[in-house]
Amino acid sequence: MEFRFSPGARAFEAEVKAFLDDAWGPEMRRAALDHDDGYQQEREFRRKLAAKAWLTMSWPAEWGGHRRPYEEQYLFQEALNYVGAPHATVAVQQVGPTLMQFGTDQQKERFLPPIARGEVEFALGYTEPDSGTDLASLQLRAVRDGDDYVMNGIKRFTSAAHRAEYVWLAARTDPDAPKHRGISMFLVDLKTPGITVKPIWTLGGYRTNEVYWADVRVPAEALVGEENRGWYYAAHALDFERISIFTVAGVRAVFDALLGWARERGSGGRRPFDEPRTRTTLAGFKVEIEVLQQLSHRILGMVTRGQHPNYEASIVKIFSTELMQRLENAGTLLMGPYGQLTPGEPRAPLGGRIEQGYRSAVMPTFGAGSNEVMRNIIATRGFGLPRA
Repeated sequence: MEFRFSPGARAFEAEVKAFLDDAWGPEMRRAALDHDDGYQQEREFRRKLAAKAWLTMSWPAEWGGHRRPYEEQYLFQEALNYVGAPHATVAVQQVGPTLMQFGTDQQKERFLPPIARGEVEFALGYTEPDSGTDLASLQLRAVRDGDDYVMNGIKRFTSAAHRAEYVWLAARTDPDAPKHRGISMFLVDLKTPGITVKPIWTLGGYRTNEVYWADVRVPAEALVGEENRGWYYAAHALDFERISIFTVAGVRAVFDALLGWARERGSGGRRPFDEPRTRTTLAGFKVEIEVLQQLSHRILGMVTRGQHPNYEASIVKIFSTELMQRLENAGTLLMGPYGQLTPGEPRAPLGGRIEQGYRSAVMPTFGAGSNEVMRNIIATRGFGLPRA
């Protein structure tokens, strides 16, 4: 199969790359921006995207979108992912599309315009201490009390809770219903009394959070869609999250950086690339990246034809995250002892990028759904195997 993009899509890709050279230059190209100054920089960049109608280009025009062809949306995401520029957000990918389909007119008017302008952000309130892989078992309770819901429980790994304005919250509204049918979705202001956010620092050096909910009163108009139908609203959005987050460009960027390092001559005049083991290792990853590219193009073709990727999205998620983990691990080995030097150490190859990536590459294998669960999805929905 040979996949070709239209001349118009390639012209748009060139426009995006020229924009990134100016708006997200080399000094801003980092794996993550977690400190306060960096986050403001990130939000300002998203406002620039919004000004060009690129932040919500998949949205309809009436809500600030542009409805660009899917191939242009794909090339846009790849260009941003290659340079580590921020784009995908809970607000744009999950909250906005769900509100368009299931939200009230008041909710649409209140949230969609500021999301499209890059002015408001949501944290993702799904995972709990005992409900991660099996998300449908979540226990944070939302009990109706007059015009409010009263919420009690704990959410864990709510990564943006310390800096977002709202949380896209999944809560249990019917404890007696089957676990998939007793969940509802809410739009909750994180400044509401009773919410306490505490940091959790990850192996990769990034902050996530544990959020405590103690008799938090949330107005009933914060409920999205029907009560107890929240699981179905969340599940549809997760497939597209996996498509947009786990793309090829991020893996290719690490490979290209490693290849550039391998071709540089060291103090002895030799290059790492002169070693057969290094060439063989990099050649193997080059092949795997091309396989991932074909899997990714398959997804794009399905979406373009109006099909909904399901287990296909899980395939891309698994292959992409595990390939990245293998690539980062191989990079640290190829670099020898210097590969263990952290960012900020002057002697660290590639500024410590590979060491940082080595620590960070574990999380995506279970973020947005663990790879073990993804394999079950492929088995049951892709191959029709029975559930255990």
